Amino acid sequence: MIELDRVSVSFEGATEPVLRDVSLRVDEGELALVVGRTGSGKSTLLGAITGHVPHFTGGTLAGSVRVAGRDTREHRPRDLADVVGVVGQDPLAGFVTDTVEEELAYGMEQLGLGASTMRKRVEETLDVLGIADLRGAALRELSGGQQQRVAIGSVLTTHPKVIVLDEPTSALDPTGAEDVLATITRLVHDLAVTVVVAEHRIERVLQYADTLVHVGAHGVVTQGDPAQVMLTADVAPPVVELGRWAGWSPLPLSVRDARRRAAPWRSLPTAPRPPVAAPGHALLDARRVTVTHGTVVAVAEVDLSLRAGEVTALMGRNGAGKSSLLWALQGSGPMRSGSVRRRHGTTSDATDVRALDAAERRRHVGLVPQSAADLLYLDTVGAECAQADRESGRDPGTCRSLLDDLAPGIPDDRHPRDLSEGQRLAVVLAVQLTADPPVLLLDEPTRGLDYAGKAALRRALRRLVERGRSVVVSTHDVEFVAESADRVVVMAAGEVVADGPTADVVVASPAFAPQVAKITSPQPWLTVDDVRYAVGEPS
Repeated sequence: MIELDRVSVSFEGATEPVLRDVSLRVDEGELALVVGRTGSGKSTLLGAITGHVPHFTGGTLAGSVRVAGRDTREHRPRDLADVVGVVGQDPLAGFVTDTVEEELAYGMEQLGLGASTMRKRVEETLDVLGIADLRGAALRELSGGQQQRVAIGSVLTTHPKVIVLDEPTSALDPTGAEDVLATITRLVHDLAVTVVVAEHRIERVLQYADTLVHVGAHGVVTQGDPAQVMLTADVAPPVVELGRWAGWSPLPLSVRDARRRAAPWRSLPTAPRPPVAAPGHALLDARRVTVTHGTVVAVAEVDLSLRAGEVTALMGRNGAGKSSLLWALQGSGPMRSGSVRRRHGTTSDATDVRALDAAERRRHVGLVPQSAADLLYLDTVGAECAQADRESGRDPGTCRSLLDDLAPGIPDDRHPRDLSEGQRLAVVLAVQLTADPPVLLLDEPTRGLDYAGKAALRRALRRLVERGRSVVVSTHDVEFVAESADRVVVMAAGEVVADGPTADVVVASPAFAPQVAKITSPQPWLTVDDVRYAVGEPS
């Protein structure tokens, strides 16, 4: 169904090809998972399959790409629209209508399908993705995860032979991601649709993959059996890391397989890792915060204290009110009632955050929103970093150093809009970390970051809290929470339904438990490091 024969892709000004001499094949009814470091060329590979590279992106493509028998040299993306469906990293950027129902029907209208067929397929897709209640909703008013489901649905309605998805679950909560992946696997198994997925949260998709495509350094691409390729891949989910460390063969790719191998560990005496230092005094106090959007109550009388020396994970399903709460805490977003006060030391002195002007608020409470790229407005990455150093009064090179930790290799002269989603996010994170506010709020900061990027972010956040800062991370990334958070706050329908130490909250939750917790339950272990500490050298 998809064939690449000795494909290389180069862009003007680049010192080496993004992809080098790539040959691979994905057969009908296969799910191919594309993995690799941030900026390695995964999106370029997907673009070559869909015809966007080089027809829309420019550059030079050598070799041949054939999809459903059509050569992309001769068939532009519009000529492939009836056989290839594409879901990009930013769903909002790809919408062309105003409401959910209109967006689901748009692709079919372009293909000239009949009204009765379109109506039937729209209804089927609404039900399959669980978004029937959003039928008439405005696309711009949806949460990021809801927008992602609609984007996937708009592709599914056209019944393509090939579906190409770039980070399809990155904005979805764990349950929503499982629903979408279940839909995708049904298409593969029951309708013989060929699916190509690029995903940084490999733990969500790996067990479903028929073939694995690894985009490595210098544009070298390897394809093969998932377990075999994962033995040496430079990105790996916790289940694979655990299997590598334990020396399991064949390498387990799912929690179920790993749990069978880990049976002896579950009877060991409990040995949790030593706790981190206790948090300090409150830096920010929110009391009875209520946020409404029209008639919808997004946040309902929430009380929350953010303490020095603590990373707090804010979790909950899509639409639970997490982003609305973050904007209210920062002081920029709407708030119907309640108070947000920045505490100064252990005294009773406090500042009303919402009474400050925008510049002053940012010095007290920093916020990186989901649409992080909106904060980038200069022409080059180097200019953004230099501006961040000047505005924050930091030594030149501070922001650049932080960026190199998060996503190494991004050239100073590259325009931010020419970067991948993950690279743009890394630039924004570096800019905000340079400012070093006492309270830092991050909304889905790991979206688009690979495991190494997440580890670098985790180290940066740990350095902040060790210096007495408070960090809040709103995220669906349960593995990042397991590695990084001291405390977890869970929201549902605008209310806080759980608040406590990370292990106490996530281990008890089937939706938010990380892979290691599921593999080793009832042990209180969340990460591979926890297992190493408790088990010692594997037998």
